Amino acid sequence: MRSITLNVMGYRGKVELQARARLLRAEGMTMPDIASKLGVARSSVSLWTKDVPFVAGPRRPRPRGPNVLARRKQAEIETLLAEGRARIGALSEREFLMAGVALYAGEGSKRDGSVTFANSDPRMMTFFVAWLRHFFEVDESRLRVRVYLHEGLDLEAAHVFWSSVTGVPIPQFRSGYRPKADPSIRENKHEHGWGYLVYSCSRTHRAIMGLVAALLESCPAIPG
Repeated sequence: MRSITLNVMGYRGKVELQARARLLRAEGMTMPDIASKLGVARSSVSLWTKDVPFVAGPRRPRPRGPNVLARRKQAEIETLLAEGRARIGALSEREFLMAGVALYAGEGSKRDGSVTFANSDPRMMTFFVAWLRHFFEVDESRLRVRVYLHEGLDLEAAHVFWSSVTGVPIPQFRSGYRPKADPSIRENKHEHGWGYLVYSCSRTHRAIMGLVAALLESCPAIPG
C-alpha cells in the first residue's frame, strides 16, 4: 500500500509540474527559463508545452558581470591608486603645510576678511580643518559652518554629518541654504550637500594668502 501511495503522489507531482509549465509557457516564458524555474529537463518542458500557443513576453534582463574593458579599467584604477599611495607616503611637516596651501589656493575664498573653504567631499574638508588647526591658533568659538543642501533632503542629518567632519558644534552652524533642484541640469544630488567652513579672522586669512602667493611665485619657470 505504501508503494502505491508514493507512486500516486509522484504522478500527481508530475501532473502539477506539467500544468505549471503550460501556464508559464502561455505567459510567454521561454523553455530554458521554465526548465530552470521548475528544475526539470528542457526536453520535458518541450514535450509538455508543444501544443501551447506561445507569444514571447518581455525579455528579462540577465545580470552580467563586467566586460573585459571594465575589468581592465578597474585593474588600472586599483594599480594607480596603490602607486599613488606609495609615492605620497606619510607627509612631513613642510609637505603638509604646502599641501594645505595648494588646497586653499584652489578651493578657498580669496576675499579679505575671513577664511572660507567649501567642498562636497568630506575628505577635503577633513584635510583642510586639520591643516588650519595645526598651523594656526584657531579660536574655535569663531568657526562657523553653513550647509548648501537641495530641497527635499534632510538638513538635520546634513548638519550632524558636517559637524562630525569639521568638529564644529551644531549650535555654531548658520542657517542652511536650500536651493530647488533643477532636473534639467542634474538628477543626482549630494546626500549631505556642500559644507562651507568660515573662520572670521582677517589676520589668519592674510597669513594664508601670503603662503599662497609664495607658493605660486616659487613655481619653476616653464622652458619657452
